[in-house]
Amino acid sequence: MAYAVTQAKAICDSSPAPAAPLAQVAARYAVAITPAMEALIDKNDASDPIAAQFRPDARELEVLPDESGDPIGDGAHTPVRGVVHRYPDRVLLKPLHICPVYCRFCFRREMVGPDGDGTLSSAELKTAFAYIEAHPAIWEVILTGGDPFMLSARRAREITDRLGAIAHVKIIRWHTRVPAVDPLRVTPDFVAALKTPDAATYVVLHANHAREITSEARAAIARLVDVGIPMLAQSVLLKGVNDDPDALEALMRALVAARVKPYYLHHLDKAPGTSHFRCTLAEGQALIRELSARASGLCQPSYVLDGPEGKRKVAV
Repeated sequence: MAYAVTQAKAICDSSPAPAAPLAQVAARYAVAITPAMEALIDKNDASDPIAAQFRPDARELEVLPDESGDPIGDGAHTPVRGVVHRYPDRVLLKPLHICPVYCRFCFRREMVGPDGDGTLSSAELKTAFAYIEAHPAIWEVILTGGDPFMLSARRAREITDRLGAIAHVKIIRWHTRVPAVDPLRVTPDFVAALKTPDAATYVVLHANHAREITSEARAAIARLVDVGIPMLAQSVLLKGVNDDPDALEALMRALVAARVKPYYLHHLDKAPGTSHFRCTLAEGQALIRELSARASGLCQPSYVLDGPEGKRKVAV
């Protein structure tokens, strides 16, 4: 906790923006950036797309009436702590709520961080596994949080083995930013902990700008793909980060070149204090049409919107 506070202060102090409102942002929402991402920031560019994603911004204090701390309605679909069961054949499993970086647009921003919803206890994790085991329609379990790649290799192995022992779970999917933002954390031991002979493992990388796909990130991705773990990517459409055709095309090409298939481009959820990142649906649709005209099918994600109050994801 003391480290998190110190890091948040250091990030705020390094910003060219006035300190007082940034301190207010850091008091409300978690703040962290890895050395790998800090090194990418162009300090001479006030609109740097990496800084925009991770450094606090005074505009985060502006909360609109239609914004919500649970914008996609996870709470209404949480039967036991750590499990979200919105679709019949799959669940989210959130074993922890910490991340290596805290995105300034995160739709779970009021749940994650050192003061967030915490880590599931052994008893809570046991209850979550029991829920999954008791519902034979659950075919896929999606590890999220927080970032599940923040688990130790030992804890990841325990989760993988327990899910693999549930006969009807055939897919284990891990959602993470780590291969891009903290690539050295993707060790051979951790990669091995993701695999089980009893279910197929997938990893979905969250990346929003081509510059995130560094040589170190490509090496971390290779450590996963080379042992047979397929990788997909999800991105968020963000004003000032990837909302122009060149930036979006560069991101998708960088992912495909690294052997990561673009999967979803998310329209931004209405989390508190995120309106400065928000594009209109018409802007997003125009960008997707332009991407389709420029790049091969391998580079085409589905542009999707999560419905409020737990409604299903829809293609837009």
